[in-house]
Amino acid sequence: MSDVEALKAEKAKLITEMLDMQKQFIDIEHKNGISGKDYYYSQEGLLKDYREVYMQKAMRVVELSHQIVGSSAN
Repeated sequence: MSDVEALKAEKAKLITEMLDMQKQFIDIEHKNGISGKDYYYSQEGLLKDYREVYMQKAMRVVELSHQIVGSSAN
């Protein structure tokens, strides 16, 4: 597997994980409702670190995209 292929595979894996997180979030929201307080301050389950984990994954996807095409995020 080439370096670009490895980067693309990592990017695809992260996107799949992000979509799974979104689906879980929507399922919880539809089942129980989610208040802003739950979303920002929850100390359990999916919501505990959702925003931070999702943002980290999203930023890594951006980095990988730049590496794949050989551009710079700056």
